[in-house]
Amino acid sequence: MASVCIIGSGNWGSAIAKIVGANAKNQSSFADRVTMYVYEEIIDGKKLTEIINQTHENVKYLPGHKIPENVIAIPDVVEAAKDADILIFVVPHQFIQRICSTLQGKIKPTAVGLSLIKGFDKKEGGGIELISHIISKQLQIPISVLMGANLASEVANEMFCETTIGCKDKVMAPVLRNLIQTSYFRVVVVEDVDSVECCGALKNIVACGAGFVDGLGLGDNTKAAVIRLGLMEMIKFVDVFFPGGKLATFFESCGVADLITTCYGGRNRKVSEAFVKSGKSIETLEKEMLNGQKLQGPVTAEEVNYTLKSKNMENRFPLFTAIHRICIGELKPTDLIDCIRSHPEHMDEEASPSSMTLKSPKCRL
Repeated sequence: MASVCIIGSGNWGSAIAKIVGANAKNQSSFADRVTMYVYEEIIDGKKLTEIINQTHENVKYLPGHKIPENVIAIPDVVEAAKDADILIFVVPHQFIQRICSTLQGKIKPTAVGLSLIKGFDKKEGGGIELISHIISKQLQIPISVLMGANLASEVANEMFCETTIGCKDKVMAPVLRNLIQTSYFRVVVVEDVDSVECCGALKNIVACGAGFVDGLGLGDNTKAAVIRLGLMEMIKFVDVFFPGGKLATFFESCGVADLITTCYGGRNRKVSEAFVKSGKSIETLEKEMLNGQKLQGPVTAEEVNYTLKSKNMENRFPLFTAIHRICIGELKPTDLIDCIRSHPEHMDEEASPSSMTLKSPKCRL
């Protein structure tokens, strides 16, 4: 039986814990006990791990939802992960380097990972690296990814949705699907791992643009333009920096579905709207509005711009560039409209979506 550890316990981590805990308990191929690494906090004088283990509720990040009793909150990441066969990573991407450094040499060498982390990490001297690549390289284990139109609150409320797992290992693919899938959480597995992961990161940048549009009161037609142009730049970015992907991947839940969902809901859109209306900084709004959660869109926009600037390619991704410059105060939110008006209608030939194969992913379960 495979033992499972969830590394992270924010609202998304806690929502996934509901699913994983129930599936582990009900399927003989998984060990009943699921560990969950929880960053220790004091809530009303009590440790958060104690509250979770006693009440089976993450009262800070997912209040009002019961976590299965077989999910055990542990404040030490090494203790939580040391015996796991499957490690599910679901922490803000800013923390993954530190967590991996802590876990090096202290997990099973036969373990496999599943990353739910949306974002990139900057390389010295320019460029970015996928989070799954960082985990795999530091821990020397194979990593798959899960991305999709999955607002944590709706998943926790068991509203039907789809998600995408990117996994190249045809043996592990059905195992991961069985661990995650429920009657209300449908999983599709594809082999195009890097494209799946990039979609999950890049859509948060576009969601900031959608939030700016909402803050300016410009309506759904303008937001649709931002979403369309954002999807074009997402496809181009993957084709340029992580070539070999399949265009079909962008039509899975990790792609256009997640993009639409995030641009109409989610924290990045919400904070970006408040940024325009309130005049407060994004950092201030993150503290005021997110109850300790981290905002991914502006950070990812900065990481992407770091790459584009180092390659002298900002003009080829004008929407990504404009959103980043608005986030850091170099442009006004109203300048986004000028970007939309002047955005090139056709992408240059070597980076066009047509250079990607239109074939469906080979491993679609």
